Amino acid sequence: MADTRGRNARGRDEEHSTRRNSSSRNTRSNAHAHSSHSKGRTAHTPEEKRRMAKRHKKAKRKKRMIGILVLEVFLILILGVGVWGLGKLDKLQSENIGDVVVNEDMDEDTAKLLKGYTNVALFGIDTRKIGELGAGNRSDTMIIASINNETKEVKLMSVYRDTYLNRADDTYGKCNAAYKSGGPKQAMEMLNTNLDLNIQYYVSIDFVALIKTIDALGGIDIDVQDDEWEYVNAYMYETTEISEDYLDHYSPFLEGPGLQTLDGLQATAYCRIRYTAGSDFKRTERQRMVISKIVEKAKSAGLGTINKIVDEVFPLVSTNIPKTTMIGMAANMMSYELGESGGFPTYIENKKIHKQDMVVPADLELNVMELHKFLFGEEDYYPSPTVLKINEKIISDTGVTAKSTE
Repeated sequence: MADTRGRNARGRDEEHSTRRNSSSRNTRSNAHAHSSHSKGRTAHTPEEKRRMAKRHKKAKRKKRMIGILVLEVFLILILGVGVWGLGKLDKLQSENIGDVVVNEDMDEDTAKLLKGYTNVALFGIDTRKIGELGAGNRSDTMIIASINNETKEVKLMSVYRDTYLNRADDTYGKCNAAYKSGGPKQAMEMLNTNLDLNIQYYVSIDFVALIKTIDALGGIDIDVQDDEWEYVNAYMYETTEISEDYLDHYSPFLEGPGLQTLDGLQATAYCRIRYTAGSDFKRTERQRMVISKIVEKAKSAGLGTINKIVDEVFPLVSTNIPKTTMIGMAANMMSYELGESGGFPTYIENKKIHKQDMVVPADLELNVMELHKFLFGEEDYYPSPTVLKINEKIISDTGVTAKSTE
């Protein structure tokens, strides 16, 4: 077994080990042409910012980070609750973190509107100790799943992990560090504070939960392209090394391109590819494909398969959603409709701050207005004094202000 493990995880070192390091990293500016740098920076009045937002041609909201797949685990989690009831909920890592802080100076109309939505923070955790999902780990992925309580439409908003924000402790920097500092509670408060939200619930997983979900479904069929298959093999090194003690088999390297059934490890590696032509655009396309394959298989899965997923994946999931709330969500499972998805911030400038690459909102005020318009249809929203104060601090720190989007 030791020989098999070594060959599988590390056996092609000469061919693959430097592949990721030798690939140049593309910036998000390629994926956001409308947010390109401009030499002159011009401050805008609130009314001008509103007009800029209205003139902005709505981008196709299909940009998804790799951890968007946590959503599928979340939906299957809810499905599992609906099928098996309260008995299985004890398998979850349940944590009572108390009330999560929201901006008390939020506009009354906005606060009232948000009560019509259940907003859940989905975190994909970059942990090297499988199943340990608390503070000390960065949230590689942060997704706001906003459920319209009346229509049951679910909209998704990925928050880019390198975004320069207030981390809910009056320190500023990459927002994914909030989870490392204070776990899911501080990460949710970071989202609420910067974005005028009312998030109280979270779901956290690591990638082993994704691997086990796909394996339980019998794998997914993917047409792997000529420029992809070697990268799948390259990404399998680290993924295998971290997860091998939690898996019941070792995944072989792909022997070439073509239509083939990928198991959980191979499919997870496939989702991580970002160095082919198209960079992040192509990567999110791969992720959407994997999502659709998971949904397709999960819908036709038998009770035995769902039970296996519940038994193997629930222990790798941490959440503070009360059992009664989860049961209520499960009752509406078949009514949920996955709507549009997007990325935050919409308007950005990539900038190096303290020798770190940051995604800076250009500016926060305008971006939060766009977020509320997208998630809640709030045309007349205006950010709270807290958000405006944070915006002033970000501008002071970075020199980045709102830019014309014409």
